[in-house]
Amino acid sequence: MDLVPVLEEPLKKVLGPPTAKVMAEHLGLHTVGDLLHHYPRRYAERGELTRLAELPLDEHVTVVAQVATARVLRFNGGSGQRLEVTITDGSGELQLVFFGRGIHKPHKDLLPGTRAMFAGKVGVFNRKMQLAHPAYQLLSADSSEEAAETVGSWAGALLPIYPATAKLESWKIAKAVDLVLPSAPEAVDPLPGSLREGRGLVPLTEALLKIHRPHTKADIADARARLKWDEAFVLQVALARRRFADTQLTAAPRVAKPDGLLTAFDAKLPFTLTDGQQKVSKEIFDDLATEHPMHRLLQGEVGSGKTMVALRAMLAVVDAGGQAAMLAPTEVLAQQHHRSITEMMGELAEGGMLGGSDHSTKVVLLTGSMSTAARRQALLDLVTGDAGLVIGTHALIEDKVQFHDLGLVVVDEQHRFGVEQRDALRSKGKQPPHLLVMTATPIPRTVAMTVFGDLETSVLDQLPAGRSPIASHVVPAADKPHFLSRAWERVREEVSNGHQAYVVCPRIGDDEDEKPKKGAKSAAKKQSAEDEAEKRPPLAVLAVAEELAHGPLQGIKVEVLHGRMHPDDKDAVMRRFAAGETDVLVATTVIEVGVNVPNATAMVIMDADRFGVSQLHQLRGRVGRGSAPGLCLLVTEMPEASPARARLGAVASTLDGFELSRIDLEQRREGDVLGQAQSGVRSSLRMLAVIEDEEIIAEAREEATKVVAADPDLERLPGLGIALAALLDEEREQYLDKG
Repeated sequence: MDLVPVLEEPLKKVLGPPTAKVMAEHLGLHTVGDLLHHYPRRYAERGELTRLAELPLDEHVTVVAQVATARVLRFNGGSGQRLEVTITDGSGELQLVFFGRGIHKPHKDLLPGTRAMFAGKVGVFNRKMQLAHPAYQLLSADSSEEAAETVGSWAGALLPIYPATAKLESWKIAKAVDLVLPSAPEAVDPLPGSLREGRGLVPLTEALLKIHRPHTKADIADARARLKWDEAFVLQVALARRRFADTQLTAAPRVAKPDGLLTAFDAKLPFTLTDGQQKVSKEIFDDLATEHPMHRLLQGEVGSGKTMVALRAMLAVVDAGGQAAMLAPTEVLAQQHHRSITEMMGELAEGGMLGGSDHSTKVVLLTGSMSTAARRQALLDLVTGDAGLVIGTHALIEDKVQFHDLGLVVVDEQHRFGVEQRDALRSKGKQPPHLLVMTATPIPRTVAMTVFGDLETSVLDQLPAGRSPIASHVVPAADKPHFLSRAWERVREEVSNGHQAYVVCPRIGDDEDEKPKKGAKSAAKKQSAEDEAEKRPPLAVLAVAEELAHGPLQGIKVEVLHGRMHPDDKDAVMRRFAAGETDVLVATTVIEVGVNVPNATAMVIMDADRFGVSQLHQLRGRVGRGSAPGLCLLVTEMPEASPARARLGAVASTLDGFELSRIDLEQRREGDVLGQAQSGVRSSLRMLAVIEDEEIIAEAREEATKVVAADPDLERLPGLGIALAALLDEEREQYLDKG
């Protein structure tokens, strides 16, 4: 009998349709194998209580604790009643609340001294953390027959606590796992025997049994070590296969000719390249000179000079007779790149024009909003080869866009593009073009190995001379309203000194509905400050701009910029701001990447808690780009003790983007931070933590490279092939292939 289908068996056959449906909808679990790989988040020891003080707000949790007090309170003149139960871990307390008719059973069950597992979403009421109407499972000696049976089914003294939902508590998942655990021996081991033995890892079957039903903490450690290796190794094999496949492709070598366009451009530069720019340029030029397509990730701090490095690579390709395309995520950024590149190149960008240099080429812009005539001319310049450089948005990808000889594709802020878009552009070359991917979002080494594992990585970690420091401060608008008044005074001061400022808001406004969150009830009850801040709609560009223009910034020239404006209007606004005709630009995150106005020295970010750490760092990088120091003010209404305030404090405390990216991962979990970049990969990473497990990922990459070099088709390792197919189905592998 073929063993694999046992793990592919639908859960509805084993658990019944109702439970299987909830598991599929709420946990994404569909097969026996999926459930076997749904590991406990942690373990509670019998007799040991949970750290209640460390519970995360707004998350569904399962805790093991003891009832300290229970009392019934009446309200509404005695017509309503609620049960308040206080549970304790010995050092902290958590309140449970039950209302109405739902209080009778818990009132009988939850007597002082009773120990139980409780599951629910952590909320705040009157500044105290609480669980409202939690589900519970008794664990005390006199508990119900059902609970005793459940506890009895768990071997050892460790109770597994599973990632759960409001519809499916941890103990129900544990019962389901009991039903599929007998299938664990059918799991095919993906690790080569020599690797497993060499590293002292337990067999897969043993790991699955130990992770779900450990007897000791050593069992958990053994299982975790093994399962982390599975995830790291299988993923790295997928990436190593892609790297191997790339070495089989041929590309036209692109070597800049001496005394050509690149030499003429370098001679024009009014500054000297940093050591980092020179080092990274050499890595890129070495790649371009080979007969295999370059696949390189260029990451660097905001303002580290990535665009200059990319432009020099593009000019080298034009020198060698090819064309280079830069793909930008927004029209504003494409227009900005086109403007700054043509300005930097001067007469070298005037190919075919009167006054153009002998070495010059044509630089064209291609976006969706161009006039028909301008678009037709741009397409003609590309297909004839008159345009050596093209900068564009997704319009570059359309079928009708043809190149004479596309040699290099530069993708700016690649996480904003879908796989198909990037791949469509790369397919336009006569041979596979070289690929340079740029990102200003600092990525820890392990994340780069995990998400961009098929790309070689270059890092620019020096800022060019002349860049100024940026001071960052948190402005607690709710606690200290006068701090916000002082923020606007600081903006006025910067403007009066001849500088400019950005004000960033999370929302546009206009016709956006300001509906309360789904399920939100009218504020009949007094909410905590954190609840109030969460429920208020995000501040909007249009409303804030109007308020500033008629209030604290009256008499100052204020304009707005957002994504729903017509592209010509956006470009006009940016041109006025760049020319210094506008003092303050109130914008959405459309200014997050690429916008370069050296005279802008101040940025005020409204509702800063609604942005991620890396995004705040990106936004902040728009100021301090000239000789005057920069100022970034992070405005928030979140209370001082909230995690959101801690996050903002971290951003204010350092300008090191790599340090912030680590904080981001630690505070928000990998999936939130990586977003689409790890789409498809995240679901295969249940045990592996890309920050903590750096050593495992690095070693797995090394082992995977060796295995693939010796056996690219994995013919001698069928178990690994099956695991690869299971963890990285065709769609996911395509994602990795084209990252």
